[in-house]
Amino acid sequence: MKTCETCTHRVEIGRHYKEQPVWIRGIGMVLVYLPIITLPFVFLSAYLTYYHLRMMGAKNIKTLSDFLPNRSSHRYTLKDQITMDASFKGSTSQYKLFWILNCTWYCPVSVALFEWHAYMVKIVENWWCPFGHDKKDGYMEGAIDQSFWHVYPHDKAKLNPEDRDNPIWNEEFSSENKPNS
Repeated sequence: MKTCETCTHRVEIGRHYKEQPVWIRGIGMVLVYLPIITLPFVFLSAYLTYYHLRMMGAKNIKTLSDFLPNRSSHRYTLKDQITMDASFKGSTSQYKLFWILNCTWYCPVSVALFEWHAYMVKIVENWWCPFGHDKKDGYMEGAIDQSFWHVYPHDKAKLNPEDRDNPIWNEEFSSENKPNS
């Protein structure tokens, strides 16, 4: 079995699942699907962020489709979808349609939407606020050519050298543009 090379922290859930009373797990199932009612607002927020960036002049922004898995990469279709034995009466896990809707629509679209939105929020943060902090390295996914502060030379000069020369928001100092030393 292959080990996860990028896993530095693993959440424990499977080993404790059966210890939970069925009624608690049932409430948990409801809670995982209630956020569906917020998805229209998340879509709206993501698209507002996207158009904000476009209006600021941004080009080459990834789109939602860049974060969605290719449909052909899904292992199952409605015809060959596997199901689980019901763990309680009325369990939806025994229906193919449940798994198809859950695993080919709800989960991948939700994950893609939140990843796309987070990516764009990092771009917004890098554009408007090129000021370092201890989590800023995690914003590299939203790297930009230059920040708002870099557009105007007199404001760029005010920045702390670490902020001014940070490759996350300054293409001039990115590794591929650095002169060989």
